[in-house]
Parts: sequence; structure tokens; C-alpha cells
Amino acid sequence: MKDKWIIKTFLMTFFIALFFNSVSNVISNKCNNLIILILLAILFIAIGIIFDIIGTAVLTAKESTFHAKSAKKIKGSKQGVYLIKNSSKIASICNDVVGDICGIVSGSVSAIIGITISNTFNISVILITLIISSIISALTVGGKAIGKKFAIKNSDEIIFCVAKIISKFKKD
Repeated sequence: MKDKWIIKTFLMTFFIALFFNSVSNVISNKCNNLIILILLAILFIAIGIIFDIIGTAVLTAKESTFHAKSAKKIKGSKQGVYLIKNSSKIASICNDVVGDICGIVSGSVSAIIGITISNTFNISVILITLIISSIISALTVGGKAIGKKFAIKNSDEIIFCVAKIISKFKKD
């Protein structure tokens, strides 16, 4: 059934978004500290960039590298082969699901930052939210552009690192 992947992606997106938004809302509602809110926005930007790097790397990594590691029984090599064989799905999850959710959540946090700054310093809420959301957008897009270049250049190493992390949670 072709639609199974679409349903899984929908549910995965819903639950990841629910988790990220819950974390963001709890921290934002409990804290009016501008520094914490900025760190929260930076955290979501960083998560989006990291997953974008992984999503790009998995599309450009060489499967042969991981077969060679697997022949030498190197831990994580099997997971690397799996990631590369499923690269389109892994890239979709990393770039589209996690990356887009992080973009949306960091945008929400930027609005809270803008309102907090506006209330604290008596600045126009429209002006400050425009500036803050533009900064968040520039950091996200710029970070992803730098990350993509890095991911293409270091794809095998990145995927091997991810595969080693996954292997710690899986029994062979």
C-alpha cells in the first residue's frame, strides 16, 4: 500500500510537532527571560540545521564505504547501509519533517521574543517582530546553506557518525 508511508509521515510529523511545540510552550510560558527565549530559538534553529545536514549527507554518502566497513565488522556500518538504502525516506524525515517543524517552532518562539522585547522596551510590536523573525529566518537559511555544503563534502563521515549513534540503541 503506497499510502502507508504518507500516513506514517503524517503521524510522525504530528507527534514530533506536538513534542517540540509542547517543550517550546512550557518553556515560553514559564519563562519571560529574554535570554532563555533566545537560547530556545537558537536550539530549534540548530536542531533544524543538524537534521538538514543529516538529510543532505544521506543522499550523497556512498554505500560502498559502508559495505567495506561492514566486511571489517565495524560497529555502525550496518546501520549506515540501512540509512543509505533508505536515503529518500531518511532525507524526507530529516529535511522535511524535523527541519520544517523546527522552522515553524523557531518562528513561534521569535514571535514570543518580539512581544517580550516590545513589552520590556516599549517598542512597536510590529517592527520588532519583523526584525526578530527576519533574523531567525536568515540564521536558519544561512545555517542550512553552510550545512549543505559541509554535508556534501563530509557525507560518509556524517552518516557513519549517525549510524554509530543508532547502533548504540540497536542490538545486532
